[in-house]
Amino acid sequence: QLQLVESGGGLVQPGGSLRLSCAVSGSTLNAYAIGWFRQAPGKEREGVSCISRSGSRTNYADSVKGRFTISRDNAKNTVYLQMDSLKPEDTAVYYCAADVRLFGLCVLQSLEYDQWGQGTQVTVSS
Repeated sequence: QLQLVESGGGLVQPGGSLRLSCAVSGSTLNAYAIGWFRQAPGKEREGVSCISRSGSRTNYADSVKGRFTISRDNAKNTVYLQMDSLKPEDTAVYYCAADVRLFGLCVLQSLEYDQWGQGTQVTVSS
C-alpha cells in the first residue's frame, strides 16, 4: 500500500525559505502524479502545486507562482516543494497526495487524489 510522509515544515520568518519533502513508500513513485495542498485554520484545502509522473509537467496556484518550485527524484522516491519568499499567508498544514490515473499531466483538484500524507505544519511569522 502506498504511503506518503511529509517533512521539512517549521517556523520561518517572512521572506525566508523552506523545502518540504514527500517520501513515498510501498510503490514506485513514477507511477503517480503528486500534488501539494495546504489548509489553513478555518479555510478550505487548496491546491498549491503538482507534478506529472515524469516531471515534465507542473502546475502552480497563482498565489505561489514565482515563489514555489516543485520537483521530483523518482530514484529517491521523493517529491520536493521549495518555498521561497514566504509570506504569513502561506501559513498552513501542507499535504502531499498521489494520483494514479493521470498520465502526462497533473491537476490541483484535491478530489483527483487518492492517497494522502499526514501533513507538515508551516508557520511564517516574525
